[in-house]
Amino acid sequence: MQETASSLMPRSNRETLYYRHRLPVRLMHWINVLCLVILFMSGLSIFNAHPALYWGDSSYSGRPAILQITSVDVDSVPKGIARFGSYQINTTGVLGVTTSRDGVTSRYAFPSWMTIPGYYSLAYARQWHFFFAWLFVFNGVAFLVYSIWSGHLARDLAPGKQELEGIGESIKDHLRFRHPRGEAARHYNVLQKLAYVTVIFILLPLIALMGMAMSPALDTVIAGWVDWVGGRQSARTIHFIIAWMLVAFVLIHVFEVIVSGLWNHLRSMITGYYDTGPEPSPGVRREIT
Repeated sequence: MQETASSLMPRSNRETLYYRHRLPVRLMHWINVLCLVILFMSGLSIFNAHPALYWGDSSYSGRPAILQITSVDVDSVPKGIARFGSYQINTTGVLGVTTSRDGVTSRYAFPSWMTIPGYYSLAYARQWHFFFAWLFVFNGVAFLVYSIWSGHLARDLAPGKQELEGIGESIKDHLRFRHPRGEAARHYNVLQKLAYVTVIFILLPLIALMGMAMSPALDTVIAGWVDWVGGRQSARTIHFIIAWMLVAFVLIHVFEVIVSGLWNHLRSMITGYYDTGPEPSPGVRREIT
């Protein structure tokens, strides 16, 4: 007889095991992970070609950059500098100027270990970025179609009125590292739902749209639409900001996964099965996991 994930667990665990993530969701999740990592690293490599951000249609307007990561020589010693308007900070060893383990000094905005490819090549970085950008877009469309068709969107992601009214309590639970158990653990909490909806329906479509705004070929599809966001350089700046917002989301997401049960969450996103744990004792609304 074929063994399943639930049959391989002790009886006490099997009783609380819940099939949380279906196969299509798991596959699309890991495709997203791969795409986001490669898009971010190749995007930093592209940024190294012109490490400055502007607002408007052109970088030759004469206006100072909103952000610039560069290097200067001080007494013949290279120093990394990050400028925010008229304000600047020394970033030597982190941004602008870094030194590898073998003593080689790099004067790029972001160090090679953060970029794809691991050496400077704008052409290859664009190839990596564009390929995985389209894979990311197709995967996102597939996820949206599947979520609507399967009911995953309405059932698991859309927050209800009662949940929104309890958002304050959910924030307190997160700050106290309290996580739901039992029946409550079968569903995303309101903060998770709001975060996922914001990322899926606002940040990801917007970062893809801003990426398209930087392509002259795609700009011609609808004449003048790039001006709606302030111009091509504005689109590049928005694209860069959202990329780091997604990094922040991923870091918070990984932190929550760790503190609420790393293996349990990994298993659920690999096999689909999530252990909800026993119901809280009477009179105890939630317990720390």
